[in-house]
Amino acid sequence: MRKTLQALGEALRAGHTVAYTSLVETRGSTPQKAGASMLVFADGSQTGTLGGGCVEAEVKRRAIRLLDHGRTELLTFQLDDNYGWDDGLICGGRMKMLVDPLRPGEDVAYFQTLNDRLAAGAACTEAIVIDPEKVAGSKAGDRFLFDAAGELIAARGAGPLPETVTAQLRPIRQRPRPYVQEGVSYLPFLARCRLLIVGAGHVGQKVAQLAAEVDFDVWVVDDREEFCNSTRFPVALRLIVGPVDTALSGLAIDSSTYCLIVTRGHNHDEEALYHLAETPAAYVGMIGSHRKIHLIFDDLAAEGISREALSRVHAPLGFDIGSQTVPEIAVSIVAELVAHRNLGGIPSQYRRPSLIEARTQPESRSSSV
Repeated sequence: MRKTLQALGEALRAGHTVAYTSLVETRGSTPQKAGASMLVFADGSQTGTLGGGCVEAEVKRRAIRLLDHGRTELLTFQLDDNYGWDDGLICGGRMKMLVDPLRPGEDVAYFQTLNDRLAAGAACTEAIVIDPEKVAGSKAGDRFLFDAAGELIAARGAGPLPETVTAQLRPIRQRPRPYVQEGVSYLPFLARCRLLIVGAGHVGQKVAQLAAEVDFDVWVVDDREEFCNSTRFPVALRLIVGPVDTALSGLAIDSSTYCLIVTRGHNHDEEALYHLAETPAAYVGMIGSHRKIHLIFDDLAAEGISREALSRVHAPLGFDIGSQTVPEIAVSIVAELVAHRNLGGIPSQYRRPSLIEARTQPESRSSSV
């Protein structure tokens, strides 16, 4: 979405006419979910995707035609024999697209505001009218943008904000998924979370790469500049080189911060956990064997770190997928991070008792060090 909005601004500044297409509703099995977006240019080129296959090709064909007329239009596709046979995409679901043609010089303040919010990692919700018969005083394609507090910050459409649009808005703190209610498509954009990786070794490097691709803002801490640098971590927004104790002392950790401890040794892990265990971080995870984790927990408890804080530490971290290699370990860790972020916690089938309580557990799986 962010790349699509950036490309939209660049295209209009360059004098190009472009159709901004949004996937505003899905039902059943579909190749993309609501919130996906794509730009279509007059020459048939595109930025972004709505799922590929015959549906995307048909959206492009109709969008190019709409560029000549300048009309906003809603398109609905049933994924049956008519769409997807050649590509194996007979999902049986339904997709509804909004095509919004835009020309240079047109007021695009709404899209700029949306782009600014997403670029800043701030939460917001886009509400789009898709059935004006259910929303008095509106027309199809009217857009309204709300901040995390539910306040209207931008609108694109002729009429005032309908009361029903606000009444159906779900608080972003509940981390809602896209939904449709009474003729309005609601597309929540959740606040981006920071991922603080303590340890710039092979596991930290691979986790950083994967985590950035799933919209975490990556920070890395390590005391070795030859490991903690932009060549090894090109996706990192911040690199902090220095002793763990110094680097973490006073570092701002809030409820949107996820912390991973994947250093090269027991002492560094313990030092990092000492600073992170009692912070308000959304998640603190540490790699290691059960034996090492027990030893660290015992040491920190003796130093005054509360058992309650230690019980919240995810250790050993990562879903148990039989990981053997560094990439597999990184996948298991990032999967756990995504599940915790998107679902508000670890799913019950993957939840493990804390090692601060379970003192008789066997040795850890292969993600141990």
